Amino acid sequence: MKREGNIKISSENMMPIIKKWLYSDKDIFLREIVANGIDAITKFKKIVGMGEAQESNEEYCVKISVDKKAKTLTVEDNGIGMTEEEVESYITQIAFSGASDFIKKYENAGGDGIIGHFGLGFYSVYMVSENVEIFTKSYKDTPAVHWESDGNATYSIEECNKATRGTKIVMHIAAEEKEFLDENNIKNLVRKYCSFMPFNVYADYKGDGKDEPLNSTLPLYAKNPKDCTEEEYNKFYTDTFMDYNDPIFWVHLNMDYPFKLKGILYFPKVKNKLELERGKVKLYCNQVFIADNIKEVIPEFLMLLNGVIDCPDIPLNVSRSFLQNDRQVQKISKHITKKVADKLISLFKNDREKFENCWDDVANFVKFGCIKDNDFYEKVKDIIIYKDLNGKFLNFNELLGVKEEPETKEEKKEESKPTTVYYVSDENQQAQYIKLFKDEGLNAILCDNFIDPHFLSYLEYKTPDKLKFMRIDADVDGALKSSEGAEDSVIIDIMKNALSDDKLTVKTEKLKNENVPAIIVVDEYMRRYTEMGQLYGMSGDELNKTLIVNTASPVVQKLKELNEEKQKFVAVYIYSLALASFKKLSPEELDKFQKDCLTLLSNYII
Repeated sequence: MKREGNIKISSENMMPIIKKWLYSDKDIFLREIVANGIDAITKFKKIVGMGEAQESNEEYCVKISVDKKAKTLTVEDNGIGMTEEEVESYITQIAFSGASDFIKKYENAGGDGIIGHFGLGFYSVYMVSENVEIFTKSYKDTPAVHWESDGNATYSIEECNKATRGTKIVMHIAAEEKEFLDENNIKNLVRKYCSFMPFNVYADYKGDGKDEPLNSTLPLYAKNPKDCTEEEYNKFYTDTFMDYNDPIFWVHLNMDYPFKLKGILYFPKVKNKLELERGKVKLYCNQVFIADNIKEVIPEFLMLLNGVIDCPDIPLNVSRSFLQNDRQVQKISKHITKKVADKLISLFKNDREKFENCWDDVANFVKFGCIKDNDFYEKVKDIIIYKDLNGKFLNFNELLGVKEEPETKEEKKEESKPTTVYYVSDENQQAQYIKLFKDEGLNAILCDNFIDPHFLSYLEYKTPDKLKFMRIDADVDGALKSSEGAEDSVIIDIMKNALSDDKLTVKTEKLKNENVPAIIVVDEYMRRYTEMGQLYGMSGDELNKTLIVNTASPVVQKLKELNEEKQKFVAVYIYSLALASFKKLSPEELDKFQKDCLTLLSNYII
């Protein structure tokens, strides 16, 4: 006998709100309905395992079909089904969770694998449907039930002639939502939200049941790491992220206590070391997709990786403010960070060659992680490596020759002073400075990634008594200078008169290398300040440069013997040479330099 009733919610005005605002993305309704079907199958299998029902010989699965003529989208499962009483409880009373009720009833048998946490999921269908029908038959010996509602707070319920166990939901798609009647669109949504659901999901459009399942019921991350091969890891990565470059390495998460957590985080090859490319970390709950890159669960710097994380302790429908303040979620986040750090440390200690070979791909990630997460920095600070002028990778302890324990009071006193580490930001542009260093047996590290200036400042902040960094063109190291020689005021006057630049400071030094007539240096911290301002869109004044004129150079000494006109020409030329080694010349500077070169050539030939 057909009856009618009111859907039990606190206000009739709730239905329009649910239909419009339940989820930010309409297409998530398919996830909710398919997940309900998967839950129904999981529940039935648990009932069978407890001896309360007989095992079925048919394949447990969820089938999706589209009828464009009737404008319906149907999702059908062969799970536990519902009695009329259960339909009244689980469907008509919004926010009453059938999953929580089931888990409570069978809590001694365990509720593992049950996806749903709230009763609102079913009503997501009304974001795209103008009318919805449910045909369901319980595993119990009770009549099948037909439920129907147009989403206006009323419904009808009656017996029907459904013969098989399970639930079929028929959605009459609204005219303005016809995209959900497109077969390819539905398949793509299933792949997006249901790729790893534990029972096969079919898009059965032909009605012959021969379509291939659209999901993988046992994703690689759910397996024990020792049972997974490198080929499987690479294939899973390609299939999941459509990246046909094999990942460098990966971290397989597999934890059951104090919380359940499975997943794989991949370190992808870097396409461009001058930027941080955002990866995609997919978050799942019991193999049901929740969202990409939820920073409340996955630390921000880990989103540079690609990965899949499945955590049953995170509910499908929950606010981000809840996640942010939930202690369990915070523990999960810290655990993921620790496992990534442990992987890097293990690789550094056990396979240094591989670690060095892939460093260019992971360097930006590690440095960004250190800046963003102090715990991560404390774990990995000793495995951060830099390439020196000889092409050898060294961490800072190796670079500085740090001993475990200083032997003398003098060494202890020396350790209290910060050590200056020189670095190169552009090997080509700073080639002259590099040669000066190499000729005198000095060393420097290569820091040519865009994040390096920030990271070096961060290291200075973290170790103010140990390290300070100077770019190789920031000063003339004492080892480059001869012990002899004093300031040559004549040379300084010649250069100043020829250059007439108020922002240029001119000094003389007697360098050990006499083949370099002059070099330009800029105060390290003034340059950093200016570059930081430019990064944030500030114009900034031109840097005040210091021209170091090498009095050991025969060309420089010849200046004193030339007439005023030639002195000016040679002085400008010496400055142009120094400028070309310091930075890329502007079009005007390059034009002037070329003209001077032609003048020299003409005088030499003629």
